[in-house]
Amino acid sequence: MFICMVRHGETDWNAAKKLQGQTDIPLNDRGRQQAREAGLYLKNQSWDIVITSPLSRAMETANIICEQLGPIQQEVMPAFAERYFGKAEGLTKEERYRLYPASADLGEEDWEQFKTRIMNGLSQIKDKYNTQRVLLIAHGAVINAILSTLTNGKIGTGKTRLMNACLSNLQCENEQWHVQNYNETSHLS
Repeated sequence: MFICMVRHGETDWNAAKKLQGQTDIPLNDRGRQQAREAGLYLKNQSWDIVITSPLSRAMETANIICEQLGPIQQEVMPAFAERYFGKAEGLTKEERYRLYPASADLGEEDWEQFKTRIMNGLSQIKDKYNTQRVLLIAHGAVINAILSTLTNGKIGTGKTRLMNACLSNLQCENEQWHVQNYNETSHLS
């Protein structure tokens, strides 16, 4: 099984370095261009299904990519929605630390519950689409959590800043997941 994880294209909040979480911010023009470029690159490969987070920035990225791929099955999976960051959503990192001390309860989604949700989603994909090539359109924290979990923390959360519309590729052989590459951006202008 092969999965190409694509981070959604840029939004105005990405450009302003604001934490989005589950706040449903649409793509900006640059994000739409990034999605088109990803689609042009991915159309030269064979794909069986496109799975996306339910948030509009991921769904719009998926739709733009699918315009390049031609008719292809799409599925929305809530398991891949971005992590909920509570009161920190809409703030820059500097604003978050100024307004809320590091120990403040922001009402964010528990890390272990978030990671479990994401990895259960990955297991569902593996069970349902075991022999297929899957495009998964998701979010920075989602993809980083998968990368971190599969590499025992060598890359991913806390270590890797994923660019908008980057590609990260996973392969599962003999029940073992392998990260082939991550944060690939050579397709972007």
